[in-house]
Amino acid sequence: MSEDPGARLKRMTMRSWRRGTKEMDLILGPFADARLAGMGAATLELYDALLAENDQDIYPWITGAAPVPGRFAGLIAEIAAFARSRPAAGGGGGAA
Repeated sequence: MSEDPGARLKRMTMRSWRRGTKEMDLILGPFADARLAGMGAATLELYDALLAENDQDIYPWITGAAPVPGRFAGLIAEIAAFARSRPAAGGGGGAA
């Protein structure tokens, strides 16, 4: 059974924002919002596989505290660069 492309993006975005840890919510959520719609099929497959990994594994990969499995290396590098380019959370007023 094939998942509708729009439903798939919505599911993946939701899984990016609702992880097991707040740190991963704040890393993967904005990344998904900004990048998922523009990803090719192969990268979407890889990102979907990444979402199945544990946050306790992904976070050290992104921070550089643990080696990244080869298949995720490029994607993790892209996510880490995206996260570093964002302003630090907190310190602002705006309503959500």
